[in-house]
Amino acid sequence: MVVIDAWMQHPTLRHLNHEMLESLRRWTGLELAEQAPPVSATVAALAEADVEIGLACAWYGPNEVLISNDEVAEFVAQSDGRLRGVAGADITRPMHAVRELRRAVNELGFVALRLVPWLWQLPPTDRLYYPLYAACVELGIPFCTQVGHTGPLRPSETGRPIPYIDQVALDFPELTIVCGHIGYPWTTEMIAVADKHANVYIDTSAYTAQRYPAELVDYVRGRGRRKVLFGSNYPMITPAKALGHLDELGLDDEARELFLAGNARRVFRL
Repeated sequence: MVVIDAWMQHPTLRHLNHEMLESLRRWTGLELAEQAPPVSATVAALAEADVEIGLACAWYGPNEVLISNDEVAEFVAQSDGRLRGVAGADITRPMHAVRELRRAVNELGFVALRLVPWLWQLPPTDRLYYPLYAACVELGIPFCTQVGHTGPLRPSETGRPIPYIDQVALDFPELTIVCGHIGYPWTTEMIAVADKHANVYIDTSAYTAQRYPAELVDYVRGRGRRKVLFGSNYPMITPAKALGHLDELGLDDEARELFLAGNARRVFRL
């Protein structure tokens, strides 16, 4: 079983202990960390679940960088090929953000951009995102984002698939959009948007297989088998835990391979 993890991060101490993640620490039983884990620990967690490639994300937010692109590049370099980089950017400085994205892709070898709208408290239709969408199209990389309610202590409105993802896909039909965290409680909306737009996909990060909504499981089994990617949201959930009840989903061999690796390999051009 070969797996590609479409949403994970190797954390810094700044990321692990940020106040906004207090609710996630409460849910998962994690304590405040005294030091960040070594890259070898992340590699071991991926290997435990046969994860061939983990897409390690940077985290940029207002007035702070929790995981920088250069830190991600260092983690990738230490991972023996197990990690690939996903860039972040400061959307409040549009030209700097575009140049940084181009550097991350062209010089650091990153394979995507990820922006988390709740962190900025701006929906993905805000004009500050649009130069980066155009840059993603030019660079031939996907734009990754979060949909659904917000586990961290920030408002959830920015995670609505309709109208936000729907409108971005209409404005940028050439842009590949990967929507992480399923979209719950708007999962049906998220499926509708993925059906509507050829270049919109869903990843299952932040959920274990036993917690996937029934409508998403039906989608993966059927017409959506080429539209859904596995993600864990490590270190909050390990890939092994996320996949612990995979056999209960009733996926046939084709749907299982596409979900675990085939779709991500195609979408991210791995």
